[in-house]
Amino acid sequence: MRVPLAADVVKAAAEQHGVCVRPFTMEVGDPETGELRYVAVPCGSTVESVCRPCAQKAKALRVTQCREGWHRTDEPDLTAESPTGDHAALVTLRADLFTAYQQTVVAGDLEEAEDLREQITQTDQELRQLGMRGRLPSPDTPGKCAVKRSTKRRQDAPELPRRKVAKTTVGREYAGRYRPSMFVTLTLDSYGRVLEDGTPVRPDTYDYRRAARDAVHFASLVDRWWQNLRRVVGWDVQYFGTVEPQKRAAPHLHAAVRGSISHEVLRLVTAATYHQVWWPAHDERVYLDGEPLPEWDSRVRSFVDPVTRAPLTSWEDAVAAVDEPAHVARFGVQVHSKGILGDTEEAGRHIGYLTKYLTKSTGEVIEAGSDRQAAHHERLHAELQVTPCSASCAVWLLYGVNPKGVNAKTVPGRCKGRAHRRSSLGLPGRRVLVSRKWSGKTLTDHRADRKAFVAQMLAAVGIVKPVTDTSRLIWRTVDPSDQHAPPRDHLLMHAIAQRITWRAEYDRALLAAAGPPGRDVSATTDTADAVDAA
Repeated sequence: MRVPLAADVVKAAAEQHGVCVRPFTMEVGDPETGELRYVAVPCGSTVESVCRPCAQKAKALRVTQCREGWHRTDEPDLTAESPTGDHAALVTLRADLFTAYQQTVVAGDLEEAEDLREQITQTDQELRQLGMRGRLPSPDTPGKCAVKRSTKRRQDAPELPRRKVAKTTVGREYAGRYRPSMFVTLTLDSYGRVLEDGTPVRPDTYDYRRAARDAVHFASLVDRWWQNLRRVVGWDVQYFGTVEPQKRAAPHLHAAVRGSISHEVLRLVTAATYHQVWWPAHDERVYLDGEPLPEWDSRVRSFVDPVTRAPLTSWEDAVAAVDEPAHVARFGVQVHSKGILGDTEEAGRHIGYLTKYLTKSTGEVIEAGSDRQAAHHERLHAELQVTPCSASCAVWLLYGVNPKGVNAKTVPGRCKGRAHRRSSLGLPGRRVLVSRKWSGKTLTDHRADRKAFVAQMLAAVGIVKPVTDTSRLIWRTVDPSDQHAPPRDHLLMHAIAQRITWRAEYDRALLAAAGPPGRDVSATTDTADAVDAA
């Protein structure tokens, strides 16, 4: 029984050769030739415990993205391409469908209106495939306008100088050759004294409610910090940040910042940054555990009180009645900042520190090592269970408020949002936060650069890979009942054999590029390792 299973042997071989160990099968059809084949598509997981090869590839891309943007000396070219004739034709078609939809709704023909709505959705998808950013107007008329709040700063927050933000993203150069950048760490405020293992000294006085709400709104607080920083320094600051949990299970931010900013300015911006949550008050629950919960009434299309049958307060009415923010999130007083020069060992070390935990899930990073830590995590998780995470969170029903977009499938108090999971403890879903003008490229662009580099190396030794047009192919997810689909182990072994062939071809290219014996091939070897990780 201690002999390894065949599936485990195949998985080990796949990990050894950098092949995804849990691909999903796709059916690919060519309408011109009629060919139909099955393809193993990598899962794309970023967690090493789920799929190590995919997680390592994702981390390698993030390392490349961080390195290329941190000490950039020229402005990224993000000039938008001009719309094509196909774009104009599809938008014209959408305009006609939009007008027909509105006329059909006024006439009361709901069946025809639903058909037109599907055509509008299909047209939007075609526009996305052609390449289009932004959103087109919804065919439905907007509901109630959002309540506008005052932008006047709070009196308990320090004032910030404000400058016009220039379009430049490159930092200042010193002495004609030095262009330093920054490494910044931001931490949330204290909720009570903690021990070295992150557990509170006095759990009964530890502010778990504020800790839970700060964790839920941490991403919004970070966005406000960058906005304030740009207004103070007067240029478009770019960043590459990662969100990691501390021992006390509170999130904190590590960020590589392009350009040099004084430590005093960073501390001033941190002290003056806050995020106001203009939500209905949710300090005391209306429906407690063990009591009857609100019920869905299909006649009024709303949740109603189980006793009085009165509809609960709608989300729009509840927000309109708010006079003061339900919560104000702030950073703590601890701000770490350090200047870093490009192309140095210190810069490489900090890039490794930024991407150190990207292949681990949040639960693996903050795994409880003692009963005291486990009890601390359970108390925080219990508070997160009754803390709304968004306007559409089902937890709002426990406070007598119908969440935004509520329907019959909503279960009172049960939200599938990441903030309520025991494994994440309220940390944001996005572990990596990257500004738009960081490297001037998306992850897809960086992945294409790696493929182009490998193709160039192979072409140098006479190995030319044919470029096939895949735009005409039709991809379809394979149904589990499809009897013709090959087993996963067959797809894995085929991918392993294919990877060995590719690696052998690339090794030939490396040997040809290295030249005669005695030449220093360390740089070539490093590049090979990076490409193999891709």
